[in-house]
Amino acid sequence: MTLFEKIIAREIPADIVYEDDFCLCFHDISPQAPVHLLLIPKKPVARIAETSADDQVLLGHLLLKVGEIARQEGYAEDGFRVIINNGPHGGEAVPHLHLHLLAGRQLQWPPG
Repeated sequence: MTLFEKIIAREIPADIVYEDDFCLCFHDISPQAPVHLLLIPKKPVARIAETSADDQVLLGHLLLKVGEIARQEGYAEDGFRVIINNGPHGGEAVPHLHLHLLAGRQLQWPPG
């Protein structure tokens, strides 16, 4: 069971911002920006490269929700970044698909 599955099961506490039947959004415990939220699907999907056409509805839901959460939390006007890491060279730390929502400061490009 991954760290994120334990958060979903409420075995590990998290500062939850949003939840519905398909996903959970919470504050990252090691933020890389003044605002660093993680949006995770409740369905255990290891990474974006392992999704299929069967996951199309879930993936669309996650993208719509991350924008909605950014608007609701007041980050949309100044801007925000959404990141999905995949695999070790992509910076993936937890093998459970998750979207990083970063905001609250000017973000640089390229990211690194």
